[in-house]
Amino acid sequence: MIRVGLGRDTHRLERGRRFLLAGVEFRFGKGMDGHSDGDVLAHAAADAVLGAAGLGDIGEFFPPKEARWKDADSMELLAEVWAKVKDSGWRLINLDCVVLAEEPRILPLREKIRERLAACFGVEKEAVFVKGKTGEGLGPVGKGLSVEAEAVCLLERV
Repeated sequence: MIRVGLGRDTHRLERGRRFLLAGVEFRFGKGMDGHSDGDVLAHAAADAVLGAAGLGDIGEFFPPKEARWKDADSMELLAEVWAKVKDSGWRLINLDCVVLAEEPRILPLREKIRERLAACFGVEKEAVFVKGKTGEGLGPVGKGLSVEAEAVCLLERV
């Protein structure tokens, strides 16, 4: 059996926060506001694999109102989610992601991001892809107010 999962996350950009994608830090004057570290890509990937496995969503596992998740490392949260998905009998075939941000540009650090995600899921880098898109000046992303990420995955029952 194979199953598809879709994840999406959005965070407001704020000064004084780190800009992280899959745990890779970008040198940028703003970062994502969130209860955890705000890593939209890690959050979208977590929701994609949880949805494909039928196990829920990231908010159920790590409620944003709980103090223990304040400033949590989202890649650690993703690893915990993946362990549950894997333990329930699934393996990742592929993960495809889009990050929507006016700035910074994703391309210079894309390979590092792919490596981090692939390592988390225990797959070859070729099974993971990440694209960066801008908002073309439109909406909150285009005005540089927020960052969004979408992820789609294909899981196979082992």
